[in-house]
Parts: sequence; structure tokens; C-alpha cells
Amino acid sequence: MDAVLSPTAQLQGCLDRLRLGEATARDELVRHACKTLERLTRKLLKNYPGVHRWAQTDDVLQNALIRLLAALQDVQPATVRDFYALSSLQIRRELLDLARHYFGPRGMGANHASRLGGESRQDPLAQVPERAASATEVLWCELQEQIGTLPDEDREIVNLLYYQELPQAEAAALLNISLRTLQRRWQTIILKLHRHLGGKLPE
Repeated sequence: MDAVLSPTAQLQGCLDRLRLGEATARDELVRHACKTLERLTRKLLKNYPGVHRWAQTDDVLQNALIRLLAALQDVQPATVRDFYALSSLQIRRELLDLARHYFGPRGMGANHASRLGGESRQDPLAQVPERAASATEVLWCELQEQIGTLPDEDREIVNLLYYQELPQAEAAALLNISLRTLQRRWQTIILKLHRHLGGKLPE
């Protein structure tokens, strides 16, 4: 009986086939990323309530997958670590672009007026302009941007633990470091982000 390959081994095999020019390998990689990206998108959009008002999870997921597919046409990740880095980058870019689109100076959220109680009112004073973004949304946007500025080795740990939601033991094995080393570096990264964000971190 053939041994069952681990998810990491399966993904590496798909990447190997992609580099050999197998057309179906790219589609398999996107399907592999779909579940992870969907789970991640739903989780992160909970922290972008303003964005979620206009952009549904499926829309964000679709756009992130389109980004990933386009990226795979230009880049052929050699390893599972490279693929995780690439897919994590697409979802972070999509969420940041959405937040800037909706809450920039000319964004929908910055210029949208809500009617109190959802009722039609003739009095323009009853219309309350929404803020460009809540403090929580601003903090989450800043967090995503700060993650993008981390050194490569730190950002890779964030990709695996935060964006890909890998168990710490699996992430440590993928990085070929001990679990204790991973945990120590993860704590250092959290403290660094906490400091860069003025002593605050989103939940």
C-alpha cells in the first residue's frame, strides 16, 4: 500500500509539477489555497467591519485568488515556504487595498452618509456622516502594513502562524528550527509589532 503523503509533501509535489510546466498544477495550487484563504478572509474581515459592510467575504476571497493566480503566472515558488509567503502576501494586499479604497479621502466610507435607524428623513441634520474608519480598523490596517516591513525571517513566521494558521510545531518543522526557538522568535515579533503600533495590538 502506498504511503499517504502529508499535506506539505503533496503541496511540494504540486510545486514541482508547476516548475516542470504542468498546466493543471497551477489550478491545484489555487484550490489548495482556497480553503486557507477563505478561513483567513472571514477571520480578518471581522476586524474590518467598515470594509465588510460593502465587500462580502466571497468577493474578497475571489479577488485574493485572482491575485494569487496572476502571481503564479509570473512566479513559480520553489518550496512550500515560498508558496505560503506568496499566498499570504495576496490576502494582505487585498485587505489593505480594500481599506484604502473605502476609507481613503475619496472612498465610499469617507463620504457615505447613514440615516439614523434606517428610516427616511427629510432633515439633512438627521444624516450622520460615517467616520473614515474606526480606531480598530486603523489599527488593523497599520498592523498589516507593519507586517510588510518586518525582516524576511520574521515575516515568514507571521505568514505561517498568523496568515496560514499552521500549528507551531508544524511551522517549526517547516522552518527547520526547534519549537522553543519558534516560540521565542514569535514572542519577540509580537513585542516588536506592539512597540511599532504605539503599545497597542488588535485582539
